[in-house]
Amino acid sequence: MSTTPAYSPGLEGVVAGETAISTIEGGLRYRGYPVGELAERCTFDEVAYLLLYGELPTAKELAQFQSRVAAARRLPLPLRELLQALPKWTPPLDALRTAVSVLAHFDQDAADNSRDANLRKAERLLAQIPVAVADHYRFSKGLQAVPARQDLPHAANFLYMLRGGEASPEEVRAFDVSLTLYAEHEFNASTFAARTIVSTLSDLHSAVCGAIGALKGPLHGGANEKVMDVVRAAGGVATAEQWTKDALARKERIMGFGHRVYKHGDVRAGILKTYARAAAQKAGTSQWEDTADAIERVIAAEKNMFPNLDWPAGRLYHALGLEIPIYTPIFALSRVAGWSAHVIEQLGNNRLIRPRSLYTGPATRSVKPIAERG
Repeated sequence: MSTTPAYSPGLEGVVAGETAISTIEGGLRYRGYPVGELAERCTFDEVAYLLLYGELPTAKELAQFQSRVAAARRLPLPLRELLQALPKWTPPLDALRTAVSVLAHFDQDAADNSRDANLRKAERLLAQIPVAVADHYRFSKGLQAVPARQDLPHAANFLYMLRGGEASPEEVRAFDVSLTLYAEHEFNASTFAARTIVSTLSDLHSAVCGAIGALKGPLHGGANEKVMDVVRAAGGVATAEQWTKDALARKERIMGFGHRVYKHGDVRAGILKTYARAAAQKAGTSQWEDTADAIERVIAAEKNMFPNLDWPAGRLYHALGLEIPIYTPIFALSRVAGWSAHVIEQLGNNRLIRPRSLYTGPATRSVKPIAERG
C-alpha cells in the first residue's frame, strides 16, 4: 500500500533538518543567546565568532580572530581588475556573486572540506566580501578603491572603505547592530540553499555563491532595497495613511512587512527601529521615520501585519547615506557568518538533501509514431 508524502507549498512548516546554530522558537537566539542581548552587549565581530566557533570569544580569542580577519582584507589583483572592468550597470550583488566565485580560484583550501579548512575559508570570506562590495561600489562611481585598515573592527572598516573616511561612533554602532541582526536566521531560503549545495559534498565558496543567488530575490534579501521606495511613494506623514490604504485596496505588496515565521512581529525590527530613528534625526530626515510609523499603523490595523527586519534596515542605511543598490550586499557581508556556520554544521553530519515532488502531470501514456501525432 503506497502512501503519499505530506506536501507543504514552499516547505512552510516543514522541519528539514537539525541545527544548533539558531532558533526562532521562543524568540530568535544565536547559539542560545537572545539576539537582543547580543545586539546590545556584543559587537558583530563577537557574534561572527560565536556563530562559527559555538561560543562567545574571550578577549584574547576575539583579538586573535580580529587579527586574522583583518589580515585577510585584500583581494587578488586579477579580481580587483575584473571588478573594475565590469559594466557600470552590473548590480552590486551580481558583482559580489562573481567575486566569491573568483576568490575560490585563489584559495588553496577551496577543495578541502575539513572543519579546520572551512573555518579558515569562512574567516577569509568574512574579510574579503566587504572589500569586494566596497571596491566594486567605488569602481562603479569612477573612484579609486580605499585600502582596508587592519586597526578597525568589521563594521567601522566597511564604512571607511566605502566612504574613504571614518564614520562617527554612532554610525558605526548602528551599522554594527544591523550586521548582528542580519547575521543568522535558521533555515531561511539562502541558508537552506547553501546547505543543499554543500550536502552534495560541494565546497564553501560554491555554497556561498548559491546563497547569494537566493538572497538576490525581493522575497528574501532584496526586500530592504524596496523600503525607501515605499516610504517615498507614501509622500509624507500627511498622505501616508491614505496612500497605504489605497495600496492595500489594490492588493499591492508592501515590502518590509510580514514574515513566513513571525506572525506577531519580528523582534529584530523593534531593535533596529531605535537606531534608524536616531540616524534619521542626525541626518535631518526624521520625516521619513514619521511616514514609516504612519504606514506601520495602517498595515497593523488593516492587515494585522508587522514590520520585519528589512523595514528599519532600509531606512537606517538611507539615513547613513548608503546607496540603495548596496543594501542587499550588506545583508550578504553579514549573513556569510551564518551561511558558513551552516555549511560547517551540514558537513559535520551530512546527508544529501533530496526531497520528493508531488507529480501533477498527465497519467501514463504511450508514445505514438511521429506520423500519427496529428
